[in-house]
Amino acid sequence: MAEEQDAENIKLEDKDTAADEAAAASGARKSDIEAEPEKKSSIVDTYFANGNRLLTLPGSSLVVNDDTRRLLALFADGRFLVVETHKFDGRVLSFEVLARKKKLNITKPIYISQNELNAIYSIGERAQAAAEISADTELDQLQMQKDFVNVVAQAAAKKVSDIHIIVADNTVIMFRVNGMMQTEMEYNKEWGEAFVRAAFASADISDSNYTQNEFQGAQKLGSTPLRGSKGKLMLPHNVLAIRLQFNPIAFGSQYLVMRLLYADDNPDGSGDLAALGFGEFEEDLFYRLRAVPVGLSIVAGPTGSGKSTTLQRNMIKLLQEKNYELNLLTVEDPPEYPIPGARQMPVTNANTEEEKAEQFTKALSAALRSDPDVIMVGEIRALASAQLTFQGALSGHGMWSTLHANSAPAILNRFRDMGVETFKLLDPELIKGLISQRLFRKLCPHCRMSVKERQNDPSFQRLRTALGDFGVENTFVRGAGCKFCGGTGVKGRMCVPEIILPDAVFLKLMIDGETRKAIDYWTSDLNGRTLKEAAIERMLKGFIDLDEVERWCGLLDQRPVY
Repeated sequence: MAEEQDAENIKLEDKDTAADEAAAASGARKSDIEAEPEKKSSIVDTYFANGNRLLTLPGSSLVVNDDTRRLLALFADGRFLVVETHKFDGRVLSFEVLARKKKLNITKPIYISQNELNAIYSIGERAQAAAEISADTELDQLQMQKDFVNVVAQAAAKKVSDIHIIVADNTVIMFRVNGMMQTEMEYNKEWGEAFVRAAFASADISDSNYTQNEFQGAQKLGSTPLRGSKGKLMLPHNVLAIRLQFNPIAFGSQYLVMRLLYADDNPDGSGDLAALGFGEFEEDLFYRLRAVPVGLSIVAGPTGSGKSTTLQRNMIKLLQEKNYELNLLTVEDPPEYPIPGARQMPVTNANTEEEKAEQFTKALSAALRSDPDVIMVGEIRALASAQLTFQGALSGHGMWSTLHANSAPAILNRFRDMGVETFKLLDPELIKGLISQRLFRKLCPHCRMSVKERQNDPSFQRLRTALGDFGVENTFVRGAGCKFCGGTGVKGRMCVPEIILPDAVFLKLMIDGETRKAIDYWTSDLNGRTLKEAAIERMLKGFIDLDEVERWCGLLDQRPVY
């Protein structure tokens, strides 16, 4: 009954308005849909009247693959629509045979245009989404949006980086705090399903409708009310934005991950790198990279390693150092943090990954034609964006970006794997900076313990072997927790990097596959410092513990593996 009511609610009173909406939904001209007498009435009135259901929608009981769905549609009243250019397509004929075997009500085919079929599915999917929201649960959407804001507020109060919502037999909400996953709340399955739908409905940037069995991304901005809340609900004031990733998981379960981006991570807009954990050694290297007017600098690391924040702080610092006298453009999908003085270009009008890649390439091409001095590319994901980024550096611009790679040297291997030409990777005038980083948990200074209290632990023996008595005297480990750290023994996280300013010798060794020789050359001749060495320095200053160093860098008595 809910589906019937929703279909009725979609009816349009004016036929021309309905045709306009159908045309807009499909990308067709209005004249395309009004080509035949029967089509002069709106698609809604013609096909969806009286609660008539579209049986071939994704997620319906009638299983149809995507390729076949692009050719046909079957309604509950038996009307069978086929794209006129595929009258004799084997997939259409096979579907018709299958439908009759299942004893479904099916008429002779009605032939329509591809644009009209697209419009039918667009309207049908909107009706389906409306029906699911109203029929699957009696929970009021506004109340669920309030619950959404409350969960985010609880997370923001703890400076949670990510919220994980797992909906299976019940609903579990987990917070990632200082890199650690913690179970915070549990609810029933129905509440979780309604919560996920409300989260999707609240987003500012998303696909047109939520589909449980598809991977979908969305973003909610902190500057606007929750969509559908009639201006009543806002995110907590310190939340700049939320990135939402909706994932189907096995056995009909749902999995939503929300990345929280905070407005107060850089409250004075100073571009302060020391606040992130960078020391004088790394700050000097970053300064040298910002001073170079052309070439490419890349910040690498896994998801959640702080790459975007490091990039943002450097761009703020760059503008300040140049007295805002240069044109800094960014291309991001989507923009995460504001950079005062920069022109931040979002990637829009894209739903699928293919569309996003295409729009990202278009935005980057546009940036290169917009008289830039420096371009920051949010992330290099594929060869097309990599080639354009290198093109920008080759044409005399400063280029900064992020990349998923295991280490600073591995950035070159990642580019080779993408298909970037070798001659570009051998040019030190082109490759200016290779940076990799991780976020390490900081010890609570109030309850940390001396490593000497763990003398029977194998890690203690490795410490003594690697660093001797000096290491033993100056190393601390995580304590049991206290009131200052909420009983966790951890107080925030700090960035630990490795930064390479390569020359021709280093690049040649890496491209020739002589990784070990390249690392030795970097640390000796170029005065470089590996991630492990940078981590040990912070460990000996009491900032991070022995376990964190070994978690990210391998056992202390082993050489770093690249």
